[in-house]
Amino acid sequence: MKHYNIPIFMPELACPHRCVFCNQVSISSQTQIPSNQEIIDKIDTHLRSFKTEKHSVQLAFFGGNFTGLPKNLQKEYLQLGQAYLEKGFISGIRISTRPDYIDMVILEMLKSSGVTHIELGAQSTSDKVLQASGRGHVREAIVRASEQILSAGFVLGLQMMIGLPKDDAETTMQTARDLHAFGAKETRIYPCLVIKETALEQLYLAGKYHPLQLNEAVDQTAKLYEYFESNSIKVLRMGLHPSEELNADSFIAGPYHPQFAELVYSKLWEKQFQNYSDWPQAEVIELAVPPIQLNHAAGFKSQNRKLLEKRYRKIYFKADKSLIGREFSIKIHEA
Repeated sequence: MKHYNIPIFMPELACPHRCVFCNQVSISSQTQIPSNQEIIDKIDTHLRSFKTEKHSVQLAFFGGNFTGLPKNLQKEYLQLGQAYLEKGFISGIRISTRPDYIDMVILEMLKSSGVTHIELGAQSTSDKVLQASGRGHVREAIVRASEQILSAGFVLGLQMMIGLPKDDAETTMQTARDLHAFGAKETRIYPCLVIKETALEQLYLAGKYHPLQLNEAVDQTAKLYEYFESNSIKVLRMGLHPSEELNADSFIAGPYHPQFAELVYSKLWEKQFQNYSDWPQAEVIELAVPPIQLNHAAGFKSQNRKLLEKRYRKIYFKADKSLIGREFSIKIHEA
């Protein structure tokens, strides 16, 4: 079944802290909170656009700090989704918020209003990294909020960032292990970028912060993806989308690529091919992969195909519905 989110972005709404990397107005190109009518219009437009007959839909409030809003405003926004829930047009509501703005009273209200999924912007579970990033909370806040969210029966998502100040590959991997230990079923992986008019821009210009190189970010994210995949944690997003979430004029430096996720999927297949040892002796082969993986297996700009063509004169990629994940099969192709 195809799943869709109807995203409602609320830039820096109720955020008590300005993290060193954050300027959500620049990231989302959105300068004001959408009105109730704008939200209703957006829901209706999205619902008309969905193509498949069998699909599930969530109304998703992203950005800012949803549970930091005044209670009456939270209820007002959530009420907009009630008619759609009652008619079966949406299956639930998703919100994103901060770990230090969760308690059982808030969770009870969210539960009664149709919220099913809560995503926390954890970013890191290292107190050193959280402090250097200006998050305004410590690791324990993530632990406590995660426990409360799970005990109240919500699906827990924990977002993370790579390449933050004071971060390194091992600290990043420990964050991933912690997200699993804390009970996350979903995650988003965002490389840290240097955006205009942020504290991180000043650190970068002063030579006190060095962002990850693109290849480093891709390698780290591929390892994280494999870890999450092996622990049944769904990766909802890798990188920022240029048209929805990044104003190109605001970008200063860092591992940004408009098809970042595709680079990661290509890297995963590259590793798969490199770790395989039973390649046949032939000039031409046919390589079967799951249908959904055809483009990923061939690689971004055919980089994996070109890698394999150092071994073979010609590679034919073929879809095989009997295969799953990153399984593949090989047969010698008659030249």
